[in-house]
Amino acid sequence: MASPTIANGTSNAPSSFKRRPFWSQWIIGVVAFIGTAFCHAQNTNPTQASSVYRFSPVNQYGLELTARYWNPIIDYVSQKAGVKLELKVGRTSADTTAYVLANEVDFVFSNHLFSPEREALGWKVFGRRATPPIHSQIVVLADSPIQKLEQLKDLPVAFPGPEALVAYKFAYAQLLQRQIPVQVVFGGNMDGAFAQLLSGKVKAVGANSQLTEGWVQREGKAIRIVWQSDPLHDLALMASKNVPKKDLLAISKAFTEMLKDPVGKTILAHASELVKLPPGSQFVASTGTEYASYRKFYQTAPPNLR
Repeated sequence: MASPTIANGTSNAPSSFKRRPFWSQWIIGVVAFIGTAFCHAQNTNPTQASSVYRFSPVNQYGLELTARYWNPIIDYVSQKAGVKLELKVGRTSADTTAYVLANEVDFVFSNHLFSPEREALGWKVFGRRATPPIHSQIVVLADSPIQKLEQLKDLPVAFPGPEALVAYKFAYAQLLQRQIPVQVVFGGNMDGAFAQLLSGKVKAVGANSQLTEGWVQREGKAIRIVWQSDPLHDLALMASKNVPKKDLLAISKAFTEMLKDPVGKTILAHASELVKLPPGSQFVASTGTEYASYRKFYQTAPPNLR
């Protein structure tokens, strides 16, 4: 099969995802500022916290939308927990995961850490986002002539990035299992992958059903699902093994009790509407047992997807 490419021209070599150039950091800082200003999140009191912890959610959306979704939430959690969190996201989901693997962050919202090698790093699940089940999908535009997977043979298919477990690894493994070669194109995040589909540069997209539904609602486009996986749980909130237990408990409580607090409930409602999550989406406590399907995937996945 052809080597994967990045839609915006960035090299696809693994080392490229570890580089964090100055301009990328500048853009991330600007986006975080815009997201904070947009949501008027001015209730954080830095004097309450003795430490500043970096929080890295995987890039499910573009940078600006990611900041607009997460900044009000982590500002609220910081205020309630008395433990300062700050957003740290890379240009792509692979960049963000590289921060995690380099021990540059303390908390994550991710499903990229369930392989045996990464579980050995000691990250602890303490919560998850409680939403309807998600699915790995391969989708096309509604007016596409493609009706089944076999018709994608040798055609370009976009995925968010090489670290996207649900949208890339689950979906691409299905193509490999069926011996359907495709040209892999990485869009950097789910929105980037869908942009490639709209432009006609690719014929299909490997996707996370939750993000597909949100994109369809935000953009007013219609799609056709040509393959879908069994149901999976939404992403996990995880903490580094280096976070003190006291701080972890305070942050966990702040996340999982947001819906009980009128202010927290309002923030969750606004954030969910922004990315078109179902009303009432919230964070709940978790021990990580719900992610058995993710762990099982690595037992049978092709070696290049583990």
